[in-house]
Amino acid sequence: MSTAVILVAAGSGTRLGSPLPKAFVSVGGKPLLQRALETVAGWSRCDSVVLVVPAGYEAPARALAADVSGLQVVIGGDTRSDSVRQGLAALPPATEHVLIHDAARALMPLDVFDRVLDRLHAGALGVIPQVAVVDTVVRVDSSDLTHGGVDRSELGAVQTPQGFDVEALVGAYASAGGEFTDDAAVLRGAGHDVVAVEGHSRGFKITYPDDVRVAESLLGHASHPRVAVAIDVHQFDSGTALHLAGLEWPGEPGLSGHSDGDAVIHAIVDAMLQAAGLGDLGTHFGSSRPEFAGANSQVFLDHTLSLLTAQNLTVSSVSVQVVAQAPKIGPRRLEAEQRLTSLVGAPVSLSATTTDGLGFTGRGEGLLAIATAVLHGR
Repeated sequence: MSTAVILVAAGSGTRLGSPLPKAFVSVGGKPLLQRALETVAGWSRCDSVVLVVPAGYEAPARALAADVSGLQVVIGGDTRSDSVRQGLAALPPATEHVLIHDAARALMPLDVFDRVLDRLHAGALGVIPQVAVVDTVVRVDSSDLTHGGVDRSELGAVQTPQGFDVEALVGAYASAGGEFTDDAAVLRGAGHDVVAVEGHSRGFKITYPDDVRVAESLLGHASHPRVAVAIDVHQFDSGTALHLAGLEWPGEPGLSGHSDGDAVIHAIVDAMLQAAGLGDLGTHFGSSRPEFAGANSQVFLDHTLSLLTAQNLTVSSVSVQVVAQAPKIGPRRLEAEQRLTSLVGAPVSLSATTTDGLGFTGRGEGLLAIATAVLHGR
């Protein structure tokens, strides 16, 4: 029987206080999504994976999922239910069982996946992992008065992955109206039974900043980040093509330099090297190194990432600001962010500003890039 996993990673990072979608927030030096993907990739009973991400994050998601076989990336909807519907529509036709998992529960161990699938193979149409409620539970009315009498022995806190017979769940969603807190509620709403298996305490949902700290403590990565800021400046050269942020910019004057002059990548590399305590751009790729004359700046980035790996460091995030009159970054900002995120292997944000005509950038003589890199230990 063919089994698929739908990994739902389309939620916002608002409650985590992050400008990035939740799945791209770093936990212990890796984005949540990467940790969830590593778990799924290590599950031998999975035949295919559908990854549901926010619009604009398809390329970064594919970069994180490069080692996951049989994977499709689809864009999520406005609600979780909409996102799950998108995932179900992308399942391979022969899929009989599906496990729907939240990327925010990235620490869930694989034995829970096995328990869910075993109950599906035994004939259940819907299966949820749950953990016992250990706190005393009361009802609170509109006047903040509490009322006891809730028997917690009959209560369970629901987790993911939740497993389903595909035909039953697709049919339930087709007849469902409104929003549901989880997929089991959709199946119950269609009149089907849902059974429970034992979950795990590590399968908690990472929702708030304190949850990140708990997860990092469990992972043994409760270390302080390494942060550095670097700048790179290049003069315009109308005789060369413009290479910036890993992209070509037709019709724009290029940037002079020993390599291709990509000031954005140069600033990123410099910030990474400084954060790692490995010197700076000139130390590794300066004009004294003739082999780098005219080189694509991605060579610098690849080499720097290998240096970080050797130091057991990983990139959590990078932000870059370009200061220039031209080119106009806005129309290609998303494309550039996706390209840089793919190259770096971690979320990269890009912005641009001008100096209102002041200085060499205001006179259109050159371009300045300022990068901030955040690293964590592995």
